[in-house]
Amino acid sequence: MQIEIHQQNNIKVAEIISEVQLMTTPEEALQLMVDLYYQDFDKMIVHKKNITPDFFDLKTGIAGEILQKFSNYRVQLGIVGDFSEYTGKSIKDFIYESNKRRQIIFLSSVEEAVKKLCG
Repeated sequence: MQIEIHQQNNIKVAEIISEVQLMTTPEEALQLMVDLYYQDFDKMIVHKKNITPDFFDLKTGIAGEILQKFSNYRVQLGIVGDFSEYTGKSIKDFIYESNKRRQIIFLSSVEEAVKKLCG
């Protein structure tokens, strides 16, 4: 795992670079968040490929558990990837509502995520 640091408007964002899934359980997500928080990051970007596919199956409840941890600790999360494969109304609504709240955002590029997280 690598951390790419993006900085804009004096705000630092950690982009997690990895070839493996890093968030397969809520506990792993919490550990990743805490590790970065102690490195003075309260905003982070994770690529969709680094999150368990179960996250995007809302019936599993994993998305809600993970996002609740980020909300509780007030850490903003940008999830970057192509979400067009998710055509179900529930997941589309979930992504839409998350993007409105801005605690957890779903975007197609790192550049968009940095802009939103630092804006």
